Amino acid sequence: MKVGLQIPSFTYPGDAPLSDQLARIVKTADESGFDTIAVMDHFWQIGNVGPVEEPMLEAYTTLGWIAAHTARARLLTLVTGVIYRQPGLLAKIITTLDVLSGGRAWLGIGAAWNEEESKGLGFPFPPLAERFEQLEEALQICHQMWAGDEKPYTGRHFTLERPLNSPQAITRPHPPIMIGGGGEKKTLRLVAQYGDACNLFPAAPDQLRHKLDVLRGHCEAVGRNYDDIQKTIYYIYDTSQGAQKIVDDLGGYAELGFSLAIGQVKGVHEITPLEQIGHDVIPVVQLI
Repeated sequence: MKVGLQIPSFTYPGDAPLSDQLARIVKTADESGFDTIAVMDHFWQIGNVGPVEEPMLEAYTTLGWIAAHTARARLLTLVTGVIYRQPGLLAKIITTLDVLSGGRAWLGIGAAWNEEESKGLGFPFPPLAERFEQLEEALQICHQMWAGDEKPYTGRHFTLERPLNSPQAITRPHPPIMIGGGGEKKTLRLVAQYGDACNLFPAAPDQLRHKLDVLRGHCEAVGRNYDDIQKTIYYIYDTSQGAQKIVDDLGGYAELGFSLAIGQVKGVHEITPLEQIGHDVIPVVQLI
């Protein structure tokens, strides 16, 4: 089992510049053995984290900056809303991050949900069914561009006359694609057909087993090897409850088939929780 950090908030106490505090966080996570570092892809802060007026950095600018302050952790959004960027540009963004980070980029993507921030900044927010159509086309376009296929792409929502991608990504055959969400009819089908990883929210073990069984069924339907897809789960690391509680929780997820638990670390700005996880959790769970 691997441990990943998601940074959902850029509101930290003290007078130190945000850039200095964020640099300290990501450097510590990287040096402590965190497998991945992720940021949200939102324009505004989301309601269950804080007021919308709280600072929210643009995701891919931030990931590029994080890449320059780390050496080994994989980098991704958890996850990009498909409506936020044209797919051809998104493929270029991920490719650029992969090239400049030495092959550490992932594409985290989903159908988007935050209508308020989208309309607030002037982005169209089509109905859910249309967003899923756009998501599937975006996945097709990314696969095509990373395969070096420059023939025109014509879909219902996107048309690319020449999907040239130069330079190509370092990671071959392409940067891993994580599709976020547990929707059984559409999202998990897209994972089976186009994804390299899924990301589910915590739930009772029986519910998680059911989700993974649904994914397995979709894999069988499209001729995909279920074991080729990495199963990841969102997890909030709270070191105040003790390292053993975290180890036990992650062990339970590992028994279900998950290999990466990625989420926020409470009190991350204090740095000590990151160090504690690196010392007391990561060496133990990496053997699971």
